[in-house]
Amino acid sequence: MFPKRIIIFANGDLPNPEKARALIRGDDEVIAADGGTRHALALGFPPNVIIGDMDSFNIERLTLNAEIIQFPADKNETDLELAIQHALTLNPEQVVILAALGGRLDQTLGNIALISNVKRLTFNVVLDDGVEEVFFCHDKCEINGAVGDIVSLLPWQGEVTGIVTENLKWVLQNETLYPNKTRGISNEMTNKTATVQIKSGLLLLVHRRTNH
Repeated sequence: MFPKRIIIFANGDLPNPEKARALIRGDDEVIAADGGTRHALALGFPPNVIIGDMDSFNIERLTLNAEIIQFPADKNETDLELAIQHALTLNPEQVVILAALGGRLDQTLGNIALISNVKRLTFNVVLDDGVEEVFFCHDKCEINGAVGDIVSLLPWQGEVTGIVTENLKWVLQNETLYPNKTRGISNEMTNKTATVQIKSGLLLLVHRRTNH
């Protein structure tokens, strides 16, 4: 039986642990990318699987019944990339990656790039820390939040055409956004649910929760 949802803990920052904890359900499969184990344990969700080169977490001190998938330190992928690869082999309905935003800018940009991979776009993969969620739209997508939440639309690697939005304050109707312009920054939700639809390109959505 495939898991409905997988939570992956990365080794970045969690600006609001309580909001992060609220994202997790009791039936979620939990994977920790090496040092992300610290977040999983701190929030009370022991990982089912720990993946990485174990340079950030001492597995010898671990007393949990978790599967350990260890890689050599000299590798081409980050621990998070390895964790995502493993998660997708389980064919989940959704993958939510916690603690992958903030902290080191290079890591944050790399983590966003990871979920832009074309093969991964067939899955529902989201970066989330309870305050912000980040995901890609390549057809039609939905944002669930609250009135006043901030939503930014960022063209990824090229222009995005045919953008149509619903329930955002500044409406786009069959318009184009360009990667060297900032027009899509800081829109606002006017309803608990907003939708964005595009014709071509890849659109990065950043949803910042402001009222809850």
